[in-house]
Amino acid sequence: MSQVTLLLDAAAAGDRKAAADLLPLVYDELRRLAAARLAEEPSGNTLQPTALVHEAYLRLVGSPDGEHWNHRGHFFAAAAEAIRRILVENARRKKRTKHGGDRCRLSLDAAESLVQAPSEDLTALDEALTRLTAHDPLKAEVVKLRFFAGLTMPEVAQALDLSLATAERYWTYARLWLYAELTDADHQE
Repeated sequence: MSQVTLLLDAAAAGDRKAAADLLPLVYDELRRLAAARLAEEPSGNTLQPTALVHEAYLRLVGSPDGEHWNHRGHFFAAAAEAIRRILVENARRKKRTKHGGDRCRLSLDAAESLVQAPSEDLTALDEALTRLTAHDPLKAEVVKLRFFAGLTMPEVAQALDLSLATAERYWTYARLWLYAELTDADHQE
């Protein structure tokens, strides 16, 4: 067993020192994943990779019930889910009227031309991903690891204990399924 796996087990058992020792070992990889995910977000996002990693890490090892991870891949799958939830919560908060969700932010250059580029709707993606989870949880997990954690296809295959070809088929299927769901949602509005 690797040092990360041993520390994960100890942190899940409530060992605060193990949780503190774990952070330096996984921090760089978590920060890389968070930075990659935030780079895909629309401009104007106030959430920084460091804050995202810290919040996700606190959710993973800071809960009193203590979750147990089977291996490193399981931990990073849980981290991807935590990052996803944080980003969705942030997007929902920003959409609230109280936080200016009924207003559109424009830069001075954009205000001059009054042309708006279409933006990704993270909440619509989350709803479609929830439907995909109900339809096929394994394919939804591939999306979470690939899109929210920024893992490569070989890393996704290893984390889910799949062959690379199977993981790539699942990724292709899930992308097409989500595209169909999101375009249907656009046409219904």
